[in-house]
Amino acid sequence: MTYTLTLFVSDDTLPTQRQAAERLFREALENTLGDAALVAPVYAAYQRIAALYGESPDVEALTVDERMLFEHWQMAEAAALAAVWGPYRNLDEGSYEIALSD
Repeated sequence: MTYTLTLFVSDDTLPTQRQAAERLFREALENTLGDAALVAPVYAAYQRIAALYGESPDVEALTVDERMLFEHWQMAEAAALAAVWGPYRNLDEGSYEIALSD
């Protein structure tokens, strides 16, 4: 399983700036999760958990494995967002989309 990353940034962002930001985002995700090969499966697991329990689940309702995956993805996402937009990012600064493929 692999993933494709799309960053949604300001229209006045240069292509080279977008590519650099995408590289930073990927590196932060991959480094936090431990390997590039883990991004897609951990994200897929996160999506399944969020679909079952919601985006902000009661962690007590999750199994230990679900909680570990959910929290690990949240840490990786936070690191990636901070790498691109800084630790104090505002929601209007941009967003991302990850598409999974086999």
